[in-house]
Amino acid sequence: MQMTGRTQVLGIFGDPVEHSLSPRMQNAAIQAGNLDAVYVPFRVTKAQLCDAVRGLRAMGMRGVNLTIPLKEAACSLVDELDEQARLTGAINTIVNDNGRLKGYNTDGDCLLKALKLELDVEVPGRRVMLLGAGGACRAALVALCQSGAAWVGIANRTEERSQALIAEFTEQFKGTTLARFPLSEALSAACPEPVDLLVNTSSIGLKGEAFGFPVSGCVRPGGSVYDMVYMAEATPLVRDARQAGLAAADGLGMLAGQGELAFGLWFGMAPQQQQRPHSPPQGHRAASSVRGRTPCPH
Repeated sequence: MQMTGRTQVLGIFGDPVEHSLSPRMQNAAIQAGNLDAVYVPFRVTKAQLCDAVRGLRAMGMRGVNLTIPLKEAACSLVDELDEQARLTGAINTIVNDNGRLKGYNTDGDCLLKALKLELDVEVPGRRVMLLGAGGACRAALVALCQSGAAWVGIANRTEERSQALIAEFTEQFKGTTLARFPLSEALSAACPEPVDLLVNTSSIGLKGEAFGFPVSGCVRPGGSVYDMVYMAEATPLVRDARQAGLAAADGLGMLAGQGELAFGLWFGMAPQQQQRPHSPPQGHRAASSVRGRTPCPH
């Protein structure tokens, strides 16, 4: 890769970000498309986000992806939001159009596609439990409600955050019943009946840690578990789910989908080639063909 003064700079803002696969994936697509651009990871804390977005504009960077914990805070720092970002209140992609910044949220669409492709899960009429109440949860909640989920529970350690989400979205999505739960050992007992699908939208598992209790216990036999966190091997949640006889997948497919959509937003074309892991049969996701990496967010 040869860089000049004309090379377009893109990247990912997050904390942590050191082990993200996005630079490897995006730079492979950039090279395959013979584009004069480079994609760089930037460790940006919440306290640094405002300055980082100013820098994006000042340096003429083409755009960035956003990951934990920046997706919600970044909404107020751009000039325009697409419809999904406006509904969700969180963004995962910024496009710099000659100094005007537009924020997009592709998390929800990519989650739905990953659920169908990897777990053969159809959302309409289903009962879903979401773990976490941050930006990724907001995107998942909007996508699930728009797709006709019958019931969505939000389990979070700070119940005030899950309650705030329910208060915000209940009127918008009257066709879906929303409920809050403690993200604790009491989760399974508190759930009125087992769910069809459990989705981890939180950062738990990012460093290889487990929840500390079997969260898959609230999923019905034959149900599914999706973990937005991904690892070189199965995440603790995915292992727990499979040991319980449930179909489970991690977030690597969702990451690839997000990368493809972001590439299209920045360059106005589909990537010619993406580094995708091998996809095993539905519901039995094997370890990625990309080895030697630690867990990281999207």
